[in-house]
Amino acid sequence: MASMSDLVFLLLIFFMLTSTLVAPNAIKLLLPSSSSKTMAKQTVTVYINDKYQYFVEQKQTAENFLLPSLLPYVKNQIDATIVLRSDKTVPVQYIVNVIDAVNKINEQYNCKHKVILATQPLKK
Repeated sequence: MASMSDLVFLLLIFFMLTSTLVAPNAIKLLLPSSSSKTMAKQTVTVYINDKYQYFVEQKQTAENFLLPSLLPYVKNQIDATIVLRSDKTVPVQYIVNVIDAVNKINEQYNCKHKVILATQPLKK
């Protein structure tokens, strides 16, 4: 019985160590700072990294495919929220491209989807 508990503890240690070595598949961004707090129920997340690449839910997407990439996430909803997580070095035009894609979906499907820009807390 004592050897069985030793085996369980060894397996527990093994899985704890291997799970911490697995890096999450997240897109690294340096978000702009803001003092405002906006909390909303998000439907889909769009990322723009420092290389000006678009990602819809961590799947890379070309600029001209933003609308078809967003559509499956917001198609059956009237007022979805798209969270835009953009690196602070990204020019405004790239952010406007995402807003334009959402506005086109709103026009085509008579919806009221909105885009919220994600920020990090303002450092004091």
